[in-house]
Amino acid sequence: MTSPPANQRPIRTTPAGADDDAVEADVLPLEDDGEEDVGEEDEGVGGEQHTVVAAADGRLDRILAAALPELSRTRLQQLVRAGAVRIGAGLADTPSLKIAAGETIALIVPPPSPAAPAGEAIPLTVLYEDDELLVVDKPAGMVVHPAAGHHTGTLVNALIAHCGASLSGIGGVRRPGIVHRLDKDTSGLMVVAKTDRAHAALSRQFADHGRTGPLERAYLALAWGGLPVGGLSIDRPLARSTRNREKIAVAPPGQGREAITHVEVGAIWPASQEPVVSLLRCELETGRTHQIRVHLASLGHPLLGDPLYGGGFRTKAALLPSVARECLVALGRQALHAGVLGFAHPTTGEALSFTSEPPGDLAALAQSLGFDTRSLLQR
Repeated sequence: MTSPPANQRPIRTTPAGADDDAVEADVLPLEDDGEEDVGEEDEGVGGEQHTVVAAADGRLDRILAAALPELSRTRLQQLVRAGAVRIGAGLADTPSLKIAAGETIALIVPPPSPAAPAGEAIPLTVLYEDDELLVVDKPAGMVVHPAAGHHTGTLVNALIAHCGASLSGIGGVRRPGIVHRLDKDTSGLMVVAKTDRAHAALSRQFADHGRTGPLERAYLALAWGGLPVGGLSIDRPLARSTRNREKIAVAPPGQGREAITHVEVGAIWPASQEPVVSLLRCELETGRTHQIRVHLASLGHPLLGDPLYGGGFRTKAALLPSVARECLVALGRQALHAGVLGFAHPTTGEALSFTSEPPGDLAALAQSLGFDTRSLLQR
């Protein structure tokens, strides 16, 4: 990734007019989500917990079977051997273990293993494909992989139908081929691995954040207010919010995960009055969940239409021309599109670069404000 000179993009560490919800003193660790995430959480692995007090002396498996008739004795024996049972602070992994009356037994029954997603005949916009990978243009509204509340209709379901057995399995049963992700309501470019070799090589590039290679990720965004014309870099760590688990927040120094976004201002509307909307090109140096959305909101410039981080700015819509207001309502989501994706081919080393124009509803909103999105994406 190529970052502009530092003198053109000063790092801004103190929010001006910031969204209080985007900056928190107490935060939770942020999972390694890779690219922009869908906000879709992996289904829990904690399982159902049971506490049993032995009514009389006896074997561990028999005591559990009497207390939990919904579970077969064979299933309980499997759980015991798997280490799912504790007595006091100690592990009990022998079904025939003798238990004294009054002892307390703790059992965790894990949730059922998620079913492997099935292929679905969902249309895909494929910009490039070979034996190792494919590049797709994900539509807004599509979840990347199955998760709680989204078991079908995902990009993974479409990929399985398109690629069949050739799809890389490194991402796991729920995420085959997935190297990075986009939010459900963020449209744009994604690279998908078709082989394990490609998956490993592409993952290394994303983990390196393009600092030693050609990885490039640039997004087209519309944000409220006017950002510095010379652009800026936002270097603020991110972590999960303690107030709302669906949200990400800027973390205090020393907490959270490194997150760096480079912002270029393409145009401001209106040009001659108090700025209302900025057209931005946002380049990711790191890829954290909701990174662009949170970074801009933390500086007081949330994305237009963002339901999670931009609610306090809805009154600004009254300042827009009537056509733009109608386009914003029709958009119904954050104004963000992954329009540029570049990387080294995992086997040939060739530098590949792709661009994608914003979808019709986002393009209409930009055009209603006189913005030229093409020149900002294509260089």
